[in-house]
Amino acid sequence: MKVAVVGATGMVGNVMLQVLAERNFPITELLLVASERSVGKQLEYKGKNYTIIGLQDAVDAKPDIALFSAGGTTSELWAPKFAEVGTTVVDNSSAWRMDPSKKLVVPEINGNVLTKEDKIIANPNCSTIQLVMALAPLHKKYKMKRVVISTYQSVSGTGVKAVQQLENEEKSIKGEMAYHYPINRNAIPQCDVFLENGYTKEEMKLVKEPKKILNDDSFSVTATAVRIPTSGGHSEAVNVQFENDFDLADVRKLLAETPGVIVQDNLDTNTYPMPMYANNKDEVFVGRIRRDESLPNSLNMWIVADNLRKGAATNTIQIGEYLIANKLV
Repeated sequence: MKVAVVGATGMVGNVMLQVLAERNFPITELLLVASERSVGKQLEYKGKNYTIIGLQDAVDAKPDIALFSAGGTTSELWAPKFAEVGTTVVDNSSAWRMDPSKKLVVPEINGNVLTKEDKIIANPNCSTIQLVMALAPLHKKYKMKRVVISTYQSVSGTGVKAVQQLENEEKSIKGEMAYHYPINRNAIPQCDVFLENGYTKEEMKLVKEPKKILNDDSFSVTATAVRIPTSGGHSEAVNVQFENDFDLADVRKLLAETPGVIVQDNLDTNTYPMPMYANNKDEVFVGRIRRDESLPNSLNMWIVADNLRKGAATNTIQIGEYLIANKLV
């Protein structure tokens, strides 16, 4: 299996290499790909040094799978070029997510939609992935009517520059700003750019992507996305109104039995999900599960996951694993 990691020098690219090694992804030839300014540099994978190559050289090598985390502009330009030579691209950017001709995939939920003909596959937004991991089994049983989400998102979701800003501010060092405002000891109610409707791009991803993944637009979603001074792990306060009533014990059991979901919900021991517990883990953690007493058939819960792993690198690699296991590449 000839595998290319496109954007190998970036934050998610580095995590991809870590996850590929941890999961013993079947690689016979590894191509590490980045922008021209990184070509010729060395990166280590499993104790061996690899030389970074450029995008055209990677296309010419015709890899079986290309795992992309190089931004939307690069993906729009280069993913079709890889697809043309027979490579299956799994893309981490937002470039293809809402393209009706491309699949948007969380393998545990809708991996079965993939076919050999899918040459460009979209990885959902990090906040969407952890959300649908918890919502999918509940929707199947109780049928969602409306979802209200408030996110509390790590600076690592913005990138290296934002992580550096937080670290600088914690040490009272003046440096380059990734945000309009200080993030240390602050909460910024803006993730990504504002759109004409007053929502941010991040919020609208949360509105649209779950419907595509679940192949169902019968429920409505609204979201507020907030950046907070944590360096890793996104948290979400989620309120769901269902068509049908539920038993809380059944909800907990259903979530606990969902592959990739861990329930942390014990009030007696103050046990609930937090970014510090999710750090460097692939699971989605759910807690504070309780009935919304203001509305019938409504539930509150708190969802946390490592945004660089299940929210990005791990989900991308799981798609690759699914493709290989089902002989789709």
